[in-house]
Amino acid sequence: MLKVLAHPVRICIVKGLLDKGECNVSHMQNCLDAPQSTISQHLQKLRTAGIIEGRRNGLEIYYSVCNEKVAELINVILSEDK
Repeated sequence: MLKVLAHPVRICIVKGLLDKGECNVSHMQNCLDAPQSTISQHLQKLRTAGIIEGRRNGLEIYYSVCNEKVAELINVILSEDK
């Protein structure tokens, strides 16, 4: 799990999903200012690792964090305390 979260874009995606609850690729693309294909590749790695899951709504897929331990990990990784 740490290996998958080792990329800054994936940490940003997971942090955003934890803050927002769920969102689709278009929203992530606007927030991260990255191409849709790049975000989709990162989402696939996160999904394969069991960190996120997708919920289809028509043509869109809304992603959310499905692993409760990830929230703890992200808080530790992004912690300001030393």
